[in-house]
Amino acid sequence: MEKKNDNRKEKKKMNEVDKKMKKIIIDAEGAVFGRVCSFVAKKALEGNEMVIVNSEKVVITGNKKDIIGKYDALRKKGGHSQKGPKYSNVAYMMLKKGIRGMLPDHRKGIGKQALNRVRCHNGIPKEFEEEKVLKISAPKKIKSMTLKELSGKI
Repeated sequence: MEKKNDNRKEKKKMNEVDKKMKKIIIDAEGAVFGRVCSFVAKKALEGNEMVIVNSEKVVITGNKKDIIGKYDALRKKGGHSQKGPKYSNVAYMMLKKGIRGMLPDHRKGIGKQALNRVRCHNGIPKEFEEEKVLKISAPKKIKSMTLKELSGKI
């Protein structure tokens, strides 16, 4: 009898989690890379489905030469055998990798589930054009470059 009660309690908890889940669409145009990543990771861990549009327009702050040098060095670390690690130069994959870095363990458990709830898109897909979009504030004038510029240079 105790097991039946436990199963009922678990089902009730799962239903509560399903009710709390929301689909949040974020327009990342002009937003800072790290702030977007941390916000999305936190909301995904809470159980929300996250969709990021305009991910190629996310801004990385800092000196352009330093940013390009850092990402170029990461891409060249793969070694001569070409086994990895492989770093993508596509803007939405770079953003998703940043979000992945802010989740607990992306290989198993809650980190893996949270990462599965995150989707990134370059531009705005037709299915999200008329949806309500959350805009993250853009920084004022700072030295920066967009992910699109970075992906074109590395």
